[in-house]
Amino acid sequence: MESIESSGRIGRWIESDQREVAILKHTDSAKLFYQCCDELHEQGATWQRFKQAFRRRYKYVNTDQYHFTKFQTAREARKESPQQLVDSCKCLAQNVMLKSDDPQIQRIHQENADRMLLASFVSGLIGVPGRQVRFRHPQSLEEALNLALAFQEAERQECFNESLYTRSEKSVRLLSEQQRRPESGSKNRS
Repeated sequence: MESIESSGRIGRWIESDQREVAILKHTDSAKLFYQCCDELHEQGATWQRFKQAFRRRYKYVNTDQYHFTKFQTAREARKESPQQLVDSCKCLAQNVMLKSDDPQIQRIHQENADRMLLASFVSGLIGVPGRQVRFRHPQSLEEALNLALAFQEAERQECFNESLYTRSEKSVRLLSEQQRRPESGSKNRS
């Protein structure tokens, strides 16, 4: 819905254009929902009404406990970078952070969320970089991310060097073995 509204602002669409584009973009269950929802086919159906109907139908219904569990158990995937894990953890943190109109209370909630974010990120790092970051006890998310990236790069470089030296050792060994062996063709000629 947000991307349609953004496109609409750029293209200066009217509300009915936004609704028509949204209808064209819906697939599967969203398309079926639209087809069966009588209120969206009425003459006075506005874009706002359209959005409300879809938001009611597809409202995110996970509990706070679900969000806290996801946040606490976030783990770096096999091909995921520490930066991607930070981004995932930040999104999860938004789901668990309490909101308040009082700026002082909101600041306290933000500080708690930041501490939980750091803990979630550090515990979610895997492998040698994760272990090294945990040994260092970083005090901020930025410090933890920088450490993780540095250790990850060091590990990548170490693997590259091992691979390079192993290949060069094999090729040197092959060359020296070939030099030690007399050519089979020269024996037969004698």
